[in-house]
Amino acid sequence: MDNPFKHINQPLKEVPPELKSKVMSDIAMAKLIMELAALFSYNIGDVIETVMRSRKPNK
Repeated sequence: MDNPFKHINQPLKEVPPELKSKVMSDIAMAKLIMELAALFSYNIGDVIETVMRSRKPNK
């Protein structure tokens, strides 16, 4: 079995352009999904804070 730590100080190899574009496309898609999830999800802490602030104390 080859020791992967022996390859740490070696120079980087050039990646084929089609592989690089595929990886960059996948990263862009993941970022888009994360932004959409944040857009359509509730920030529970903010919701609780708003509800607690808007309630009137019982007298």
